[in-house]
Amino acid sequence: MNNLLEVKNISKVYQTIDKEIEAVKNFSIDVSEDEFVALIGPSGCGKSTILSLLSNLEDVSSGTIDKKCNIAYMLQNDALLEWLNVYSNAQVGAKVMNCLNEKTNMYIDEMLDKYGLKEFKHSYPRELSGGMRQRVALIRTLALQPNLLLMDEPFSALDYQSRIAIADDIKRILKEEHKSLILVTHDISEAITMCDRVVVLSRRPCSIKGEYDTSNIDSRRTEEFFKMYDAIEKEIDYD
Repeated sequence: MNNLLEVKNISKVYQTIDKEIEAVKNFSIDVSEDEFVALIGPSGCGKSTILSLLSNLEDVSSGTIDKKCNIAYMLQNDALLEWLNVYSNAQVGAKVMNCLNEKTNMYIDEMLDKYGLKEFKHSYPRELSGGMRQRVALIRTLALQPNLLLMDEPFSALDYQSRIAIADDIKRILKEEHKSLILVTHDISEAITMCDRVVVLSRRPCSIKGEYDTSNIDSRRTEEFFKMYDAIEKEIDYD
């Protein structure tokens, strides 16, 4: 498969009044078409910083990022505007990027219909379930026509059962739309079952400790899942 993203030895150093703080060190990764990659590691290790660098919200201190596709960043919470209905919320990203047109509106209509939201297009966020809100947020992001999505703990505010159901729902949608994904998560189970590859990150300064192929594990009830879970958990520096 073709690579959509090639990251080579990027580092990020923050300058404070009296010292430098290295947040990311020599981080490299490639992401190919239709691939889902999870980044997992201890709190504060630099996972979100990596997404900020990949999305141009911050500049790298060294190294290179070669983007061969359009990239969109889906925020940690759904960030729906409570005073706008579902359809208008789905348009927000395209409006901000000044790319809203008839073709985009047709795409939004198609996606709302395809993923069970057509009858709710005039409803407001407060009238939706957590899963429906996440689908609206995802359609808003997909309306920008990205090839690769970046997600930062998108299900962290949900209870466990809702989290599993919505993660499965989002995975299905992204696979059907042939998108690639980089997912930042603290949840090992989520990383294994949602992604094809899990990248374990070290403590700050963040670098890669290990990578695991999880492409053949899609159930939390198999022996392969539990073996993979244990292997990844042992690699993470929790202390």
